[in-house]
Amino acid sequence: MPTLGRGLRYISQNKVPLAFIAPSFIGVLIFVLVPFADVLRRSFFTATGSNFVGLSNYLNVFGNEAFKLAAGNTLKFVAVCIPALVAMSLVLALLVSGTKGVGDAAKSVFLLPLVIPAASMVLIWKLFFHNDGLLNSLTGSAFGTTVPFMASAAAFWVLTVSYLWKNMGYDMVLWMGGLSKIPLEIYEAAAVDGAGSFRRLFSITLPNLVGVLFMVIVLSLLNSFKVFREAYLVAGEYPHTSMYMLQHLFNNWFTALDIEKLSAGAVVMAIVIFILISLWMRLIGEGDD
Repeated sequence: MPTLGRGLRYISQNKVPLAFIAPSFIGVLIFVLVPFADVLRRSFFTATGSNFVGLSNYLNVFGNEAFKLAAGNTLKFVAVCIPALVAMSLVLALLVSGTKGVGDAAKSVFLLPLVIPAASMVLIWKLFFHNDGLLNSLTGSAFGTTVPFMASAAAFWVLTVSYLWKNMGYDMVLWMGGLSKIPLEIYEAAAVDGAGSFRRLFSITLPNLVGVLFMVIVLSLLNSFKVFREAYLVAGEYPHTSMYMLQHLFNNWFTALDIEKLSAGAVVMAIVIFILISLWMRLIGEGDD
């Protein structure tokens, strides 16, 4: 009861802010939270939702070889792409911010991949990486041999390059927003005290970007699950095993109406993402302390 009283008192004291938040919250409730609750329920039942099977669906998912392959590839993709994207976009933001007169032009150039439709991205992939593409034409002319980019382990790195190219500008703009919030007076005072460029970078710039770092990593993680469209349009439902991700697996389960595995797999992925973000929040919080 005391908790309920505090809640009602909080609502009465914040009617205006809550009124602005209410439409978005209702939308999230209807289109995200309620459907996910239904998925969570279905993960413990048969496809018809009539028979309770406990953890049977989860055991089937964890014992599925396709799930093991897709989960391993997805973890590898995240482990490779997220650090590379964070580091490269930060370096790019520092270079652009330190160069006068090119800020807006650089933002436009590096943000361009975000507005390119998926279908156009597929044409770019085919132009460069398919058997009759530009790169194979060059390697064939120079070395007399071609590389099956999309039919070998190189497909994973093609997907990685595509992800980095498409998201580099977005993260760069986030970093530049954080850099713009750091007072110039701090740098001037440090320069007067004899601090060099690297000392200012590690003692001023990076500590002031911790909050931005959290946002960049979380958004990069979420964006890493959006590379499915290009990979699907290029290689279909069953691409080379090196780039067979969880998105491919879930799509195939959905096509086969394998609701039990699809629901259990979605819940597992949501829990893993929640744990990763929670651990990162805890780490950032301890760093701030």
